[in-house]
Amino acid sequence: MCSFLDPRYTFSVSKKQTAAGCADAMNHIMEQYFCEDSTLLNDGFCEAGLKSLMVNARVCLENPEDYRARAEMMFACTLGCNGIYALGNSESGWPMHAIEHALSAYYDITHGEGLAIITPRWMRHILSERTLPRFVKYGVNVFGIDASLPAQEIAEKAIDATYAFFESIGIPMHLREVGIGEERIDEMAHHIAVNEGLENAYVPLSEQDIKAILVASL
Repeated sequence: MCSFLDPRYTFSVSKKQTAAGCADAMNHIMEQYFCEDSTLLNDGFCEAGLKSLMVNARVCLENPEDYRARAEMMFACTLGCNGIYALGNSESGWPMHAIEHALSAYYDITHGEGLAIITPRWMRHILSERTLPRFVKYGVNVFGIDASLPAQEIAEKAIDATYAFFESIGIPMHLREVGIGEERIDEMAHHIAVNEGLENAYVPLSEQDIKAILVASL
């Protein structure tokens, strides 16, 4: 399988969909990065991919016909979803996608926007002594947070920086902003818990965990 990519076809993509596409691609990388066992090589690929997407998304939003930025963003998006970043890593279960798919199915919202909303809430929910080293590495290597700070502070700053980036490119960061209220939270949480197998995710999620993430995203 191969893909032939011409960045000129993306010049007319709206700012909304450019931002959503960036969020989706970043989340694809995060789903492969946040796992129990990874390789140093793939960690570096993932961290560089995330930084590339954040830099080039801003350029594309400022100048939609910047060929170089569109080209690099296209390449980063391709690498984020072709399996290369996961080679040698343990399975993560793709929990953020599993949760967002229900949002898009029940409410027909833009997938990338839904992921951007869910991502920092999922991160905060799973942050623990066990996952702390992963968040520290993410914060230091992706956002350049001072490695000499206490580990918990680095992790919290990394999650805040993730939220702030998505917000800075114009993505609504609350479910209510995209028309989702409390009325179907229980139904969606149950659907996700029954159908997505998140009991086997990087951090296992029960129906109660999923509901908590959704409620925090409101």
